[in-house]
This record gives sequence, C-alpha cells and structure tokens, in this order.
Amino acid sequence: MGRVSTTPRRTVVALVALTALLVSGCGKEPGPRRAAPPGPSSSAAPTPTPTAADPAARAAALVRTLADEDLVGQVLMPYAYGSSATKVSPASAAGNRALAGVDTPAEMVAKYRLGGVILVGFSADDPTSGNQATTNVDNPKQVRELTTGLREAAGKLPAGPAPFLIGTDQEYGVVTRITDGVTLLPSPLAAGAAGKPALTEAAWRAAGAELAAMGINLDFAPVADVLATRSTVIGSRSFGADPANASAQVAGAVRGLQAEGVAASVKHFPGHGLSATDSHKDLPVIGQSREVLDRTAFPPFRAGIDAGAMAVMSAHLDVRAVDPGTPATFSHKLLTDVLRGQLGFQGVVITDGMNMPPAKRWSPGEAAVRALTAGNDLILMTPNVGQAYDGLLAALRDGSLPRARLLEAATRVLTMKFKLADRPTPELSGLNGPEHRKAAADLAAAAVTVLRGRCGGPVAGPVTVTSSGGRDRTRATLTEALTAAGVKVVPSGGTVVHLVGYGDGADDLRADAAVTVAMDTPYVLAAAKSPTLLATYSSSPASMTALAGVLAGKARPGGRSPVPVTGLPATTCGT
Repeated sequence: MGRVSTTPRRTVVALVALTALLVSGCGKEPGPRRAAPPGPSSSAAPTPTPTAADPAARAAALVRTLADEDLVGQVLMPYAYGSSATKVSPASAAGNRALAGVDTPAEMVAKYRLGGVILVGFSADDPTSGNQATTNVDNPKQVRELTTGLREAAGKLPAGPAPFLIGTDQEYGVVTRITDGVTLLPSPLAAGAAGKPALTEAAWRAAGAELAAMGINLDFAPVADVLATRSTVIGSRSFGADPANASAQVAGAVRGLQAEGVAASVKHFPGHGLSATDSHKDLPVIGQSREVLDRTAFPPFRAGIDAGAMAVMSAHLDVRAVDPGTPATFSHKLLTDVLRGQLGFQGVVITDGMNMPPAKRWSPGEAAVRALTAGNDLILMTPNVGQAYDGLLAALRDGSLPRARLLEAATRVLTMKFKLADRPTPELSGLNGPEHRKAAADLAAAAVTVLRGRCGGPVAGPVTVTSSGGRDRTRATLTEALTAAGVKVVPSGGTVVHLVGYGDGADDLRADAAVTVAMDTPYVLAAAKSPTLLATYSSSPASMTALAGVLAGKARPGGRSPVPVTGLPATTCGT
C-alpha cells in the first residue's frame, strides 16, 4: 500500500495561515452561528472546494462551512455502549442514555456531531481496566460491522467529507483490546529487549494493516513512557528504561502503523513511567527535575514526533518542575509551551481518558473547556457526553473558550482525518496471515533473554510446565509449542519450567523449578532460585513459540533485559 504522509510539519505554515484566516473571518460575525441541521450544509453560500490535495487546505475549507455545534462535536471522542452501531441490548441502551441521552452509538454520533469514537474492551491482565466501563469489541467481523455503521452515521453530518475517527488502545501485551482473530504482537517491553527497530516497524506495520481492515484508523499507541520506576500501570507497556532504545522503538512503531493508514498516538506525555502511581486511581506526582525530564522522559516523544506521529496523548500527571499542582492534561505550560513550542509537535493532542479520577475533579463541561484551553485538540472518554458538549458550546458563546482555540483544534483534527482519507479498506481475510505472524514471530524470537544460566542448549529430559494461577491457556500454548519443537511434555515428574506473568511476585515463584520464565516485567526474577532464568516479557503465542525454540535448543536467546533487575545481568549471552 502507499505510505501515509508522516511529515506533518510540512503543513504547519499552511495550517497556521489558514487558521488565522478563519479566525479573522469569524471575528466579523455578529454572534454565534446557529446550528445547521445534520446532513448537507443548508447555507446559501456554496461550499468551498479546495483545489489542492493538501490535508490542511481541505480541513480549513471544511471548517469554514461548519456551525458551532459541528465544531464542538469534532473535538469530542467518547466511548459508547454496544457491539453494533444501531442495534444494542437493553443494558447497552441504558448505558448510552446515562452517558449521552441516546440509545445507540449511531444516535450518539448524530446528536453530538462527533469527531470520533473510541472502542473499548477488557483483557486478562489489564492495568487500565478501571476506566473501561464496557466492552464493544469481540472479533474482527463484529468490529468491522460496528465501524462501518459508525461511519455511515457520521457520513450524514456536515463534517462527513472527512473520515470519521475510530480509535482503540491496541498496544499489544497487557493492553490489547482486540485479541481474537488477529496477529498478537509481543509486548513493547519485548521489543525493547530485542533492540531491533526494523523488526518493531515490520511488526507494527502488520498491526496497522489489521486495524485498518477492521475499520480502525487511530491507535492510542505506542507507549513512549520510559520505565524509570517499577510502575505496574506502565510496566511492560513501555519499551524499557533506556531513553535511546525506547526512542528507536517508538519511532519504528509509529512508522509501521502510519504506513498502513492508521494514525499513531504516542503516550502518555510528558512521561508516565517516571512515577509508580496509577493515574487511573490518583494523580501521580512527577518530582524529577527539568533536566531529568529533558534527558529521560522527552526523547521518545521527540522521536515519535520526528517519525511523523499524527497525535500525542497528554497524561494526568503533576509535573512539579514545569507546572506544579496542575495535571499535564490541563497545563498550558506543558502542552503548548513545551510539547508544541519546544518539542515542535504540530499534530493533534488528545487527552487521556477524562473519566479518570484526576480529570473528574471538575464537571465534564468545565473539564473539557480546561483541557481544550490548555492545548488539547480532542477530548477523550468524557464521563458525560451531553455535559461536555453543552459546556464547550456555552464557553464558546460566553467567550471563556476563545473561538480561535476551538477553530485551531477542529482544524487540526480534520487535517489528521484528511491525512487518513482516500485509502481502500483492506480485506479481513488478511488478518493473522503468514506474513503478519512471521513479523510477530521474528520480534518475539529476538526478545527472549537469559538472565541466569547457560546461553542456549536444550533442557534436560521431559518437561513439566507449571505456572502461577490462572494461566492455563498460556501453559497449553507453551506445551503445544514445545511438543512441536520435539520436546516431550509430561504432566508431572519432568524438568520444571515455571511461568510467571503480570502481577506476580515472589510468592508465585516455585522453589524446585529448573527454569523460571518472566512473561511480563522481569523484576520478579531477582527472587527466583532457579539455575536458569529466562524472560519473554510477553505471553503471546509468538512469545511462547520463541520460548519453546530456546528450551528445545533450536534457537539462541539474543535479547537483553531493557530494565535493570537487581542482582542479575541484562543477559548471560554476551553483547
């Protein structure tokens, strides 16, 4: 497929000039514009048709035709209840009524003239589960039908010429919204252990193609947070503790996604990995100096921006060195002065979920206004769509939300949409195909790390696979992969290979295990007594197949731990 433009800075001058023209023109209006009914514009003036294919020009031309209600809708991206756009269960209808006063996702799109919708869901070991109020993803066919229905509803709106944004958190690893019928990449931390950006880019290009086939054009990934603390909320979602390595991986993931027409949103600016506190529960404090931020937290974001990332997600973090007491999501200093002014980002800034506690200190309307005024362009997952929408409209009309700021935000959102326009949707038949599985397998194989014991060589005798509780499916996957690799697996009495994963601690280790394998962050291995310690950083099928190859002596483990583990080297396999 053709490559999506990944050089947003080229359109900066045009976007600034066009936005200034829009602001100037709007300034001559005697008062707020009345709402145009959903559907084709009813204005007597002809709709301008841009002669250039430049996305910024197309966005600016469309913005000039939009009523206030449409402009406000373009900066909102809520979630919705239901697995279909138009047909939902009574429980989902009740959820939508509480959230937005409508029954279905399609009605929500139409009533509030939305710019986009985020698809939400649960995974087994999900540190973000606290703000996932529902799930509306099941399998690729269902997701494709849902996204088609949402686009049909959005196409009837005045902003319909611009592609509707449909996003999700497909990070791979512990935060993976769609898990059935797709290629599952190893976690970002596994990619950091592999240390091969070309493999990361190939794997994330496969991911982008599969998301595009399901009708998703915005991925809230990759995570650009440097894992400077033992954060359980970030953990294996990060590419690791080394800013340079993480930067290269972030850039590769951005290029891979956007090559397939899926916008990347690097997150969580300015760096959630600098605090172990979970922003889904409280407001983390980032106490490091500005010098540490510049040296540690910012480089992966800069790398993502330089790779052409179309979006950056702001975080609910109290960054004391820049704007003490103000969550970054609501900080003009961080989002406008630092992110745009110093890091040079010109794309769309998206809030983290506004249904998280640090954002709920204000009402949905006031929070939306504060976030937009600080420099965000898209308001994500408001806890009440109607209140956020009405609050933005009221602030626009009383002047507390400058019209110039709303126009700028809407123009940026529409510019990103037009960058994603005019691409055919891939067929679902390409999901989890041989090329995509190979990309995942290559990355997983390069990640396997030996932190104690011999570098390579088969395990002795038959193997018994054990694990901490609740990992039956992963044990079965490894058993199947070992058998395929020629290793005999027995229910008991064999050489014990013990698996630990997300959330496990010292109590989940097994003293008699000959081999202990960390399938998430490897910190727990510091307490393990096994003579051989391995890390895959992921429990994906590709990671279990790669582990089987190492245990069978058929593959050399070449990964290096991307985070320090007390008392252990990054690898015993040399450089």
